[in-house]
Amino acid sequence: MYTQPMLREDSLKGKSIVVTGGGTGLGKAMTKYFLELGANVAITSRKIDVLENTAQELMKETGGKVLPVACDVRNWLEVEAMMQAANDEFGEVHVLVNNAAGNFISPTERLSPRAFDTIVNIVLKGSYYSTLAFGKHWIKNKQENRTILNIVTTYAWTGSGYVVPSACAKAGVLALTRSLAVEWAKYKIRSNAIAPGPFPTKGAWDRLLPGDLKEQFDLAKKVPIGRVGHHQELANLAAYLVSDFSAYVNGEVMTIDGGEWLKGAGEFNMLEALPEQLWDVAEAMARKAKS
Repeated sequence: MYTQPMLREDSLKGKSIVVTGGGTGLGKAMTKYFLELGANVAITSRKIDVLENTAQELMKETGGKVLPVACDVRNWLEVEAMMQAANDEFGEVHVLVNNAAGNFISPTERLSPRAFDTIVNIVLKGSYYSTLAFGKHWIKNKQENRTILNIVTTYAWTGSGYVVPSACAKAGVLALTRSLAVEWAKYKIRSNAIAPGPFPTKGAWDRLLPGDLKEQFDLAKKVPIGRVGHHQELANLAAYLVSDFSAYVNGEVMTIDGGEWLKGAGEFNMLEALPEQLWDVAEAMARKAKS
């Protein structure tokens, strides 16, 4: 495993970046590396206390500037207000990273319409609301050399059982990425995506595989190189894609999964082996982890 920073220290100097879902997990890891490379970063989520704690922690560690902004990406007015706050603080924003997400495992027939809507609204609607807000602003003000980076998943193109709302939403974000890469290139706006395999984070993975399910369904065993991803590995790739080093990369979706999807498409298809009574246990454990 190689977990050293990839780019030179000033690679993002002078850039201002917005990371949705930036207070925890992979969003936090990307934010930290962007700061180390010289960028200013605005981090958003619904929980301002988490954002403020993360901002203080990362500013102390890196010496960089972090703006925490509470924003529910499902709400257009909040997205516009978040964009305005970032522009007011930094003068302009050069990069949007659509990282905010939600997911849980469940047989689809157990889902309510509200549960389905919750995931699709965060992942797909949140991504296109943020993209539309920043894109309109950049185009109106003739701000060029801007970058959108979307975090999708390998089952965006294969589909996967037991995470159907997430699969549908991520497929939509994948289509958004490729479509705008063509349409907005004339405005000097690039659009790319990263499709991670398993990169465990405490919050998300406790909800997806609560309790001892993480041991029963060890995702590292599905990866040909025999391990899950390290956060710095994804941060390295993200930093490259939002930097000027990738100026000729547009409309690309880069997979970083150790070969997992090639070995067996559908990250959660192995849950077919879970008996019906264990779904009741899993749901109860997931609710407990969430609370």
